Amino acid sequence: MLFDTHVHLNAEQFKQDREEVIKRAFDTGVKYMTVVGFDRETIPLAIEIAEQHDTIYAAVGWHPVDAIDMTDEDLEWIEELSSHPKVVAIGEMGLDYHWDKSPKDIQKEVFRKQIRLAKKVNMPIIIHNREATEDIIEILQEEDAKEVGGIMHCYNDSAKYVQTCLDMNFYISLGGPVTFKNAHLPKEVAVEVPLERLLVETDAPFLAPHPNRGKRNEPAYVKLVAEKIAELREISLEELSEKTTENALKLFNINQ
Repeated sequence: MLFDTHVHLNAEQFKQDREEVIKRAFDTGVKYMTVVGFDRETIPLAIEIAEQHDTIYAAVGWHPVDAIDMTDEDLEWIEELSSHPKVVAIGEMGLDYHWDKSPKDIQKEVFRKQIRLAKKVNMPIIIHNREATEDIIEILQEEDAKEVGGIMHCYNDSAKYVQTCLDMNFYISLGGPVTFKNAHLPKEVAVEVPLERLLVETDAPFLAPHPNRGKRNEPAYVKLVAEKIAELREISLEELSEKTTENALKLFNINQ
């Protein structure tokens, strides 16, 4: 029984066969999913998909790459949607220094606004981090994000930052890269993180795990992620699945 804590079933890549993809995930043992909306187009669809399936949930937030496009009205809209019964987190939010569409100062401002919103509505946050670890940690600490905690989504940094994240009340979520042959950092992190603070995800349609690397990712493949982490930790897939699912249900405040 697995929980894919971060999937974009609302992406264009699933437009033609979304229901088949969802069925494959359920058939593979993925019981729960959180569909992440991150802009004006993907947020309504995330909620719509969640409404159609008992064990699929939604997160609503604004992606840092598109921070320059976010208005005060958008922030108010996200606040309104946060009260929807299937919305379980605010995000994804954060900083992305790889792409240069949105200036860093605007990304930081939008990030801070969303943390404050999450604290106002008392919901966990989902962090997108690309090449911006130090700044993300600084902002999370300054904004006292520990109050709500959340997820370091698709954690791709050194194990040296893990304890800092744990101290801020964050879970560490690992995806496809942990299965890549030469990806030493996520493998190190997979062993380092306490089991009670570990989550699994796909980030589908992106970052497909081995042996599907380079193809469209889908939530059924979260089992490959879980299998690799269980192997690295030298525990059973059942134990890993049970604990990471329990962690996600607790974090998202889902009562089953």
